[in-house]
Amino acid sequence: MNERINNLIDQSGFGSYAEIPDTYIVHKNDLVEFAELVVREYSYDIMNLHGASPERVAMAAKHWGVIL
Repeated sequence: MNERINNLIDQSGFGSYAEIPDTYIVHKNDLVEFAELVVREYSYDIMNLHGASPERVAMAAKHWGVIL
């Protein structure tokens, strides 16, 4: 799995609760946090790497309910 995705999983609070490696029991709040982190990271990449205006990035993030 992409290392950035793994880092976001760790930041979102997912925990490995099962005895099987890389298996997770996920709570809804953890999924919401993970989704927000993905949108936030993607927004910053679009703004910084592809030169999208901050206004457009903020508009897209707002659409997804994420505050940058």
